[in-house]
Amino acid sequence: MFKPTQLRRAVLLGLYGSTALAAFVPPAFAQTTTPEAAENTTMQSVHVVGTRRTGATSSTDTPVPVDVIPMTRLAEQGSQFDLSQTLTNISPSFNSTRQSGADGADLVDSAALRGLGSDQTLVLVNGKRRHTTALVNLFGARNRGNTGTDLNAIPVMAIRNVQVLRDGAAAQYGSDAIAGVMNIELKKSLGCEAVAGWGQYKEGDGDNYLASAYCGIPVAGGSFGVTTEYLYRGRSNRAEEGNPRIIGDSKTENQTVYINGDVALGEGKLYLTGGVQRRDASSAAFARGGLGTDDIPTRNSAAMYPDGFVPFINGDLKDRFGTLGYRTRLGEWSGDFSQTYGYNRLDYTIAHTLNASIANLDLTNGGAGISPSSFSAGGFDFRQLTTNADFSRYYGNVLNGLNAAFGFEYRNEQYRIFAGEPGSWIDADGVGIGGAGGSQGFPGFQPGDATKRSRHSTAAYLDLEADVSERLKVQAALRHERFSDFGSTTDGKLAAAFKLGGDVLLRASASTGFRAPSLQQVYFSSTFTDFIGGEPLDVVLAPNGGAVANAAGIPKLKEEKSKSFTVGATWTPSRTTSVTADLYRIDIDDRIVLSGRFDGDNYPALGATLASLGVGQAQFFVNSVDTETKGLDITGSHRMPLGRGRLNTFLALNFSKTEVTGVHAPSALAGFEDVLLSERERLFIEQGGPRRKATLGFEYSLGKFGSDLRIIHFGPQTLGTFSGPPVPNAYYKPKTSADLSFSWSYSENTRLTLGATNIFNVKPSEQDPNETDNGFKYESVQFGLNGAAWFARLWHKF
Repeated sequence: MFKPTQLRRAVLLGLYGSTALAAFVPPAFAQTTTPEAAENTTMQSVHVVGTRRTGATSSTDTPVPVDVIPMTRLAEQGSQFDLSQTLTNISPSFNSTRQSGADGADLVDSAALRGLGSDQTLVLVNGKRRHTTALVNLFGARNRGNTGTDLNAIPVMAIRNVQVLRDGAAAQYGSDAIAGVMNIELKKSLGCEAVAGWGQYKEGDGDNYLASAYCGIPVAGGSFGVTTEYLYRGRSNRAEEGNPRIIGDSKTENQTVYINGDVALGEGKLYLTGGVQRRDASSAAFARGGLGTDDIPTRNSAAMYPDGFVPFINGDLKDRFGTLGYRTRLGEWSGDFSQTYGYNRLDYTIAHTLNASIANLDLTNGGAGISPSSFSAGGFDFRQLTTNADFSRYYGNVLNGLNAAFGFEYRNEQYRIFAGEPGSWIDADGVGIGGAGGSQGFPGFQPGDATKRSRHSTAAYLDLEADVSERLKVQAALRHERFSDFGSTTDGKLAAAFKLGGDVLLRASASTGFRAPSLQQVYFSSTFTDFIGGEPLDVVLAPNGGAVANAAGIPKLKEEKSKSFTVGATWTPSRTTSVTADLYRIDIDDRIVLSGRFDGDNYPALGATLASLGVGQAQFFVNSVDTETKGLDITGSHRMPLGRGRLNTFLALNFSKTEVTGVHAPSALAGFEDVLLSERERLFIEQGGPRRKATLGFEYSLGKFGSDLRIIHFGPQTLGTFSGPPVPNAYYKPKTSADLSFSWSYSENTRLTLGATNIFNVKPSEQDPNETDNGFKYESVQFGLNGAAWFARLWHKF
């Protein structure tokens, strides 16, 4: 067990220096505060994800690697306005890339840890499980076939800190915690503040406007904080001159309100967290040609768009989250009882489009060839209800201290798909006769796709953490979980930390884990009709357990299983310097992937079976891939006086390599593994994110002046091509960008920040646009494709 002076230093380092990530945002040193005063202001109790011990703890005292990223300074003067991009530029193990030309994936930025899928990272808010999105990513260069959590539904201004547990933790927190766990701790501090921000790309588009405000007030022995935010992101376009495409950021408009707080009630505290966001978003689909192209009359009407057109995939997204709970003492035990609600919905409207078959039928009947130009294409939603009862007790007289915790969880989930209006999917003139059916850009969901499915799960866990001696800490966890749709799983974790002399801590962990197939993966269904071999046949993404999947011999989806190992060390030679290094390995069996399209050409026997059902091509979600991920995380931070000011330096690196170690096709698809998982899809799994990433930052403060220079390096990526071998794969060279900003404090309560991101206007390596997923000269990889941008922020505390 750390002595009081050691614990005091550990808390400081855990907040501001135990990892290079946390070191970069110490608000205590951003202004004219003296070092002594700064140290006093930072003394606060921190509850770190990965341990259930109550009271003050630190990320350097944990047996597993945890990054604690304070968000105060980022909310006041950060260069990025949303949470996903903010964390991308800070945490090397975290990656989120804005997609372009990827349908619904353009509207929701998915995020992941350690190069794994977005649904293999669990996200908590104030320690409670947050729901995933209703969207399952089908296109784009990242997280294909995955669901994920929409971090941009939470305003940066509302957040106290983000804790990133870089270790498998399914034995502690349940499904999805394979790559790690992110815990977003919301603010409830007293006082009011506001920030206004503006940003624009160097090329003059993609304007961003931010207005965010927070106010915390005392209430009945506790406090409540309220955050409101308006965030607008304009559309950007990097298509070359003469290219009718629109390639760049989608347009989004977010309106968000979050509350967080607690009040004294009886012997304990009643706490409440709630958030609501409405997002209007718009993404550009592939362009359709005009007169003189083959798109008339198959995909266009000369009477409507003689010069061609770009359809817009507009999304109306609604996100709601809430937790109501009560913490109290039950004798020597602490009890925490809570109910959490999560809801996410996406409704599609396809605008600036047409249904070519309706236009062709109108022309055939003597009309001009006109179709409606906008269609409601349907959508989907996901609802999650989670009930928790958690108990913990600290035994000071057992060994050098033992914390025992146990608890129970019940979770109910529901997923629905809504059909679009008939014009969004119907083929009005008969398949193959003239114009293609459905709204161009995104055909609507058909009535046969509509579904309403649910499941529930129950879980129980036991968690022990003991200080065996002043130098040795041991942690063990066991969790059993049962799902109504696929069965049960039991997982365990063992971790230890040993404190050597010279402020060196050795740590290691081993755990098993799992990820339940999401309802979105099990029941997602999409159908459109195409003319194949002279016959009108459906092209389907068939839901698991449906008629098409069963006829094709696709087995029922089951859980992914994982084994995780981490070995590392921390070195804190002084209160101003720290270094950490952690090696890790994650083996995943039966990973769920979205197969390629099977048809009569690549699998004649299955093609005949599909044809008997009126299906020309079909793809499925299957448990068919094993992967191995190895990596190394290194962080370092140092604080020092420089001249009359202070310089904070931090370095963080992540090296990660994922490889597909096996492809196990269901017996019905045996021998067709190359269709099940093509070279292109394999590379999306292995290198959808860069294999190395590093951040080097320098913060300097002198009186009212402050500066921030951040250098971000993204390693190479190799992605597949549409044509496949022998066409060479697409190689994206390593790239390094830099962000620079300057701030001036007019007073302790008012600060102006001006700066630029990607100041050298670095862009990905150019490729053959005929071979990329989005049809552009480079994919949405690494740091994106937009180039340099300017920004300004004005912060004021009332």
